[in-house]
Amino acid sequence: MGNIKDLLAALQRGELTADAVEQQIRARQSANLGHTVLDLDRENRTGAAEVIFGEGKTAQQIDDIMARMEAARSNILITRLSPEKYGELTSCPASHEYHAAAQLLCAHAQPPIQAATQIAVVSAGTSDFAVAEEAALTAKFYGNPVIRISDVGVAGLHRLLARIDEIREARVVIAVAGMEGALASVLGGLVSAPVVAVPTSVGYGANLGGITTLLAMLTSCASGIAVVNIDNGFGAGVLAHRINQPVSSGTESVA
Repeated sequence: MGNIKDLLAALQRGELTADAVEQQIRARQSANLGHTVLDLDRENRTGAAEVIFGEGKTAQQIDDIMARMEAARSNILITRLSPEKYGELTSCPASHEYHAAAQLLCAHAQPPIQAATQIAVVSAGTSDFAVAEEAALTAKFYGNPVIRISDVGVAGLHRLLARIDEIREARVVIAVAGMEGALASVLGGLVSAPVVAVPTSVGYGANLGGITTLLAMLTSCASGIAVVNIDNGFGAGVLAHRINQPVSSGTESVA
């Protein structure tokens, strides 16, 4: 199928009818798989193809979506894909990679444009690792160099200060923390780069499943901080990518 200009030229030459052109244009925009209407035009609009949210979908549904995206030569990113469900898939692209800790699968039909500057993913504790990995792998999927700096929470501030020069080299900093979420505020006062804060659901009772962390990050006294949803490493990775590569190419979400 040619591009839209080719279709319109064929219509002008009388090689295609108006109905045929309309049908082909619609086919370029979406694909109805019965259980999912896949947005095939999202990459043209936003620079990024759809991302498959694996939680709540069956393995068969994910197989169907991946097969259609592979046929369209789209890069594939699946988030919240449990190891059990991954084991049930039957049609993964040969080049795919699966990361069990982050519950994320990726496959590139086309290599992404590589950024010249890097993103730092800084996490407070070992318990934040899975969310931090989702952020780091998402950013890498879109072509961003990533440095990971783990277990540098403010309960031992010397650990963070020992790595601060590395963090300051990044164009964007992703701060991943649970408990009271102080890491984002501290980083906001130490670096000139924008900080993307990710509250996690790690913490005792009064943490309220991450709500306390979320509110603390939203009310930070440091400026230049943007906050994503609780445990939303994917959202942080995409936002950091768009800051790091303002004109992007690569891949948004089949909910």
